[in-house]
Amino acid sequence: MPGERRFRSPIDLHTHSSVSDGTETPSQLVRAAKAAGLGTVALTDHDSTAGWVEAAGAARAEGITLIPGMEFSTRVGFASVHMLAYLFDPSDAGIVAETARVRQARLVRAEQMVERIGADYALTWDDVLEQTTPDATVGRPHIADALVARGFALTRSEAFAGILHWDAGYYQPHYAPEPQRAIALVRAAGGVPVIAHPATRGVDDVIQEANLARLVEAGLFGLELEHRENRPEAKARLYELAEKYGLFVTGSSDYHGEGKPNRLGENTTAPEVLERIIEQATGAEPVYG
Repeated sequence: MPGERRFRSPIDLHTHSSVSDGTETPSQLVRAAKAAGLGTVALTDHDSTAGWVEAAGAARAEGITLIPGMEFSTRVGFASVHMLAYLFDPSDAGIVAETARVRQARLVRAEQMVERIGADYALTWDDVLEQTTPDATVGRPHIADALVARGFALTRSEAFAGILHWDAGYYQPHYAPEPQRAIALVRAAGGVPVIAHPATRGVDDVIQEANLARLVEAGLFGLELEHRENRPEAKARLYELAEKYGLFVTGSSDYHGEGKPNRLGENTTAPEVLERIIEQATGAEPVYG
């Protein structure tokens, strides 16, 4: 790290602002991280780096370290796989083109889902837009917020467990690259890729070892295993695979403001792991407040 500038602990490497599906602006999120006692926080909005500049300014003002990042949507068949990407070049042509394609696909998917839901519930696209901010990556969380606002669910979580659940008849997938391609794009942009919450479906659906080996070969850095949604038995298996393949383990809150019950700092990352991320990254630098 340059000079005497060093990040501080505790370290939370997965949060969302209103640029994607969080309920706080990037600067509000950074202030919330400082108030929660964090020394370092990563901003990882879905498929977007639009919050980086605002968050950086807040980090400098608040005296907290910011790790610029993103949660990259990827897909294996019908299964969604989220890839956290840290400290990559946000102007890299490959990243810019692919994330623009994903955001457009998310938008089209959201519009089509709202049309389907609207056939059974009094929900319109305007209702969804009222829950977004300018240039936000529109997705299912905004539909959930619209359902809550219209009285069809009590909370965002209830909307996801009900009307927006994949088997409720309204769900529709959207385009996203395969994980190997996302890893290659992130590495080409000087970034460091980590699979987000990979143990949420239980041990029977945990990533197959052969597939994980291919992702490691492509440049995967680690697995986000300390996350409230990871199931214990699946997490234990992935800890074994992480040790076997030399992968690093991160821990994070996946904070969304009031959009989820997740609280800042409820899971954290070891300082030595963040040091390795910074050592490997060549696309962007931490913002030291």
